[in-house]
Amino acid sequence: MPTLKKIAAILNPPAPHMVGDGFRVHNFFPSGYKIKMDPFYLLDYNAKIEFSPTNKLRGVGVHPHRGFETVTIAYHGAVAHHDSAGNSGFIHPGDVQWMTAASGILHKEYHEENYSKKGGPFQMVQLWVNLPSKYKMSTPKYQALANDNISKYELPDRNGVVEIIAGEYQGIKGIASTFTPIEMYNLKLKAGANLVLASPATYNTALIVIEGSIRVNGTEQAATNQLIHFALEGSEIEIEAKENAVVLFLSGEPINEPIAQYGPFLMNKPEELQQAIEDYNTGKFGYLEE
Repeated sequence: MPTLKKIAAILNPPAPHMVGDGFRVHNFFPSGYKIKMDPFYLLDYNAKIEFSPTNKLRGVGVHPHRGFETVTIAYHGAVAHHDSAGNSGFIHPGDVQWMTAASGILHKEYHEENYSKKGGPFQMVQLWVNLPSKYKMSTPKYQALANDNISKYELPDRNGVVEIIAGEYQGIKGIASTFTPIEMYNLKLKAGANLVLASPATYNTALIVIEGSIRVNGTEQAATNQLIHFALEGSEIEIEAKENAVVLFLSGEPINEPIAQYGPFLMNKPEELQQAIEDYNTGKFGYLEE
């Protein structure tokens, strides 16, 4: 019989820092808290803030990535992006940008022009999802996950919706392709809504409260901007929305391989980092105009 996953910790957002001039993020891991979330290596959370109108495009200029995937989830505001593989596009609230850097790519991302001119609330999550060693040097790719195309499960009595970005919920599969088993959902809940999420005991699992507040497993409460980290015990999570709430659910099977990380490179061995730096410096990541 399924048992509830044990709550390991309810974590407040660490002190924020700027990434470029467009993203004010709280790094929950690996810097903020030393929690095990493999295959998720990094979580930068841009809590909701207001940006003033401007004609300058705030953001992050050209930078490289190798050995992992970046997943950007938009809640407020809009972002434009370009990469050296020729991909470009926009993400608006509800959309997801899933970029597989793999063997190497140059990337830049800025506030979308119309949003910049108007200003307003801005809220995003960016994850680094590690790749198994056998896929780290595969061909880069990009998945544009518009909200209209994201699979959805409607809760009974119009109590909300589960947006299945990756994995499967109640027999409905998410549209994102992943290299390892991952469950990633946005829960958009009305006050009083209840639901149960399944997560194998061996999967690293967390919830991030994007808006509102929730009760977890009938006992613990978590508020806006808090992260709930679960122990490797039990296989179900009970959630009750204490008020209208938006919650990001992350759960994944650990890769359990050595990690060597330097800046925007996430490999298995130090010598692979040296090779990544050499390849970047000699132009093997392609070209992208600033």
